[in-house]
Amino acid sequence: MAGLMTNSVSVSAIASSSVTDNVAMVNPRKSLDKPVVYQVFTRLFGNKNSTNKPWGTLEENGVGKFSDFTPTALKEISALGATHIWYTGVLHHDVIADYSEYGITNDDPDVVKGRAGSPYAIKDYYNVNPDLAEDPAKRLAEFEALIKRSHDAGLKVIIDIVPNHIARNYHSITLPHGVQNFGETDDTTVEYRRDNNFYYIPNKAFAVPEDVNYRPLGGQEHPLLDGKFEEMPAKWTGNGSREAQPGIHDWYETVKVNYGVKPDGSYDFEQLPEYFSSLPYQAHANFWATKSVPSSWTKFRQIAEYWLDKGVDGFRYDMAEMVPVEFWSYLNSSIKMKNPDAFLLAEVYNPTLYRPFVHQGKMDYLYDKVGFYDNLKYLMQGHGNAKAVWQAYESVSDIESHMLHFLENHDEQRIASPEFAGSAEKGKPAMVVSHLISTAATMIYFGQTEGEDGSENAGFGQPSRTSIFDYIGVPAHQAWMNGGKFDGGALTSKQRELRDYYQKLLNLRSLEVVKSGQTYPLLPSNDTLPVIAFERADKDTNLIVVSNFSAQPQDIALSLPKHLNSILVDILENNPKQELRSETLNITLAPLSSAVYQVEKE
Repeated sequence: MAGLMTNSVSVSAIASSSVTDNVAMVNPRKSLDKPVVYQVFTRLFGNKNSTNKPWGTLEENGVGKFSDFTPTALKEISALGATHIWYTGVLHHDVIADYSEYGITNDDPDVVKGRAGSPYAIKDYYNVNPDLAEDPAKRLAEFEALIKRSHDAGLKVIIDIVPNHIARNYHSITLPHGVQNFGETDDTTVEYRRDNNFYYIPNKAFAVPEDVNYRPLGGQEHPLLDGKFEEMPAKWTGNGSREAQPGIHDWYETVKVNYGVKPDGSYDFEQLPEYFSSLPYQAHANFWATKSVPSSWTKFRQIAEYWLDKGVDGFRYDMAEMVPVEFWSYLNSSIKMKNPDAFLLAEVYNPTLYRPFVHQGKMDYLYDKVGFYDNLKYLMQGHGNAKAVWQAYESVSDIESHMLHFLENHDEQRIASPEFAGSAEKGKPAMVVSHLISTAATMIYFGQTEGEDGSENAGFGQPSRTSIFDYIGVPAHQAWMNGGKFDGGALTSKQRELRDYYQKLLNLRSLEVVKSGQTYPLLPSNDTLPVIAFERADKDTNLIVVSNFSAQPQDIALSLPKHLNSILVDILENNPKQELRSETLNITLAPLSSAVYQVEKE
């Protein structure tokens, strides 16, 4: 990495120039695009089996394959408005299935959640889940073929990297030349050493959690299920538990990775100077090129570069806030030097870390959950208010182009579940606001566009979230899949209308004003109506966006003095045209409906 150059400008020159000169170079606004990420839980996407037996085996409940992502399926995802596809659960994680004939060791259900396993208990970072392949011996080649099909459909590919923790039984059997397994050279006699990959509890053996209310595999028999897992000495658990026997609610199936953070919380690596917040990724790469970094840093850089070489276009980082921001500066700058257009998304729930992770950590996007998603959810449920949503938006307005908005993902309850909103229709006004209020990226979870309610009892965990731990079919999504035709032929008319609505809305991302326009509020901040109204504007176009979150019609008066003598044409729901002859626009919105008016001068 030493001596890196970019655009004929020396990185060392950039790093030594004044901070003021470089402010405009830092994570520039992505004004030329507004990404729409289609998140899909890979093993569930193509599963046509509708048995849905709790704790069912792969043979009983079925499993989707890489091959189910046909050119037709990918074309339809692109037509929905997606620019990126996040293949969740691709990497080889623990599964309760026998692949020993392929040289893969069997996984112990005492330290596996569910029967199909958690996608965040990675067992081998250099290969993919054998469940997903038609021929497990050729699983990596099958995924590489899927990457190519995705690119041919105009979709960029995102996969997970889980930096904070790995499976308790991690061991790659497909290591590239010159790469070592995690923990291979660790000194296990001490709790901590900078270049150990794990933290240890010397002289104590790991013990499986005990809980009278939980039985692995739902109590079904399995030859490895004996309440034991051999690990001596015990390692710290993924969520930070330092007990040799973690609790049942700890992330007991994983172990925490050591990034050079001492047990007392102090850092055992060089700190990034504060002024680097105002420098571009090239300067960050140059800074770390001359520094000694912990072993785990290097191992994750090797992992990221391996998948970039396979054609992966970006990464979603699980629980990124549990890893020091200096590591992200190191990793992300390295990735950007290899692929400047790489898409880097962090799961971060601590708002005080948003700006450090953007400016110092060089993240492209952060989850906008705490604040924006949470308050939209409350409003959808009928006990929130529009003011709180607006305040949440304003709290990150300075970094809005680095936020990612969503209403569903694999961790969250389905909108249509009784535990969330009880109706997919209640997601429509929220989706309009989420997608159009700012330049933030948008994410959609598979099945959301068909109103999936997450009511399937898969085994591990509770309904309302589509299971990520077990083999299961997803009914609403299966109706759109229609036996592999991907034409929506089995959808009800209501489901079809919902999907068409999402498709029309998401494709508004192509408008320049949606990609890069400014946002202005159109209702007073103290308004008590269950309505959100704002204007998006650039030099050429003005959009007036109004969404009614109520199950009752709403009469709304908006002050629009600068648009006198204009015609307002709704480009989303085909509400009647409005002729603006005075400074006040009076409209009536039907329950759970929106209007997206384009302003046209007479």
